[in-house]
Amino acid sequence: MAKYIILDTETTGTGDNDKIIQLGYMVLGKPSESVEVYNEFCSCDTEIGLGAMETHHITPEMIAGKPMCTDMQAYKRLVELNSDDNYMIIHNAPFDLGMLEKEGFKNQMQLIDTLRCAKHLYTDQDFHRLQYLRYALELYKEEDAEAKRLGVVIKAHDAIGDVLILKLFMSALTKKVKEMYPNENPMQKLVELTKQPVYMNKPLRFGKNKGKTVEELAIDDRGYLEWMQKNMDLDEDMRYTLNKVLA
Repeated sequence: MAKYIILDTETTGTGDNDKIIQLGYMVLGKPSESVEVYNEFCSCDTEIGLGAMETHHITPEMIAGKPMCTDMQAYKRLVELNSDDNYMIIHNAPFDLGMLEKEGFKNQMQLIDTLRCAKHLYTDQDFHRLQYLRYALELYKEEDAEAKRLGVVIKAHDAIGDVLILKLFMSALTKKVKEMYPNENPMQKLVELTKQPVYMNKPLRFGKNKGKTVEELAIDDRGYLEWMQKNMDLDEDMRYTLNKVLA
């Protein structure tokens, strides 16, 4: 039977040279099976950036003397699970998978990016960040009971805390898929949605054209969209949207 790996990482930063310093995930299988929980710090040859420290509060002292990422039990178990029979579930998957690839891990599991799926399915939400959805969908009300049920101790600065929230969000996401696509397998539909870029026609939140949609700008200020294409570091969804509207 397939296993479902719900994963999160903490890193030294977000740049090309940054590395993983914490790997947390849960492995779910049959309802009768206990949930596997992994949550380990690791050391690396890259200093933790102050901006990253400000976000996750992991300091150099917390990872001093820890094994390298590939030597962790969490990493070794992830390698064992890495087959297309299983599902990898991550919020903003390109980031975490990119970090794992630096450690030699190339994902073979069926991928569900809950960030992209949220953009497809929760179009009424202003934002799709995990912490935003935690409160927008009132997932926080279920956290303590779920943590107790799983025997997980939630501590400050632990990746496993985000994994628990992601597990709760995954349940909400699955329910949403069943409502919107009642005749389809929900897990396969989420895999399918993960592969589909999202058409982003909400009002822009930045720049001189803040408040206008890309469709409006295609008529009123096409040059600005072309400038965005050439000069801004856009995610895949926004790049897909600009390509579509400018075509």
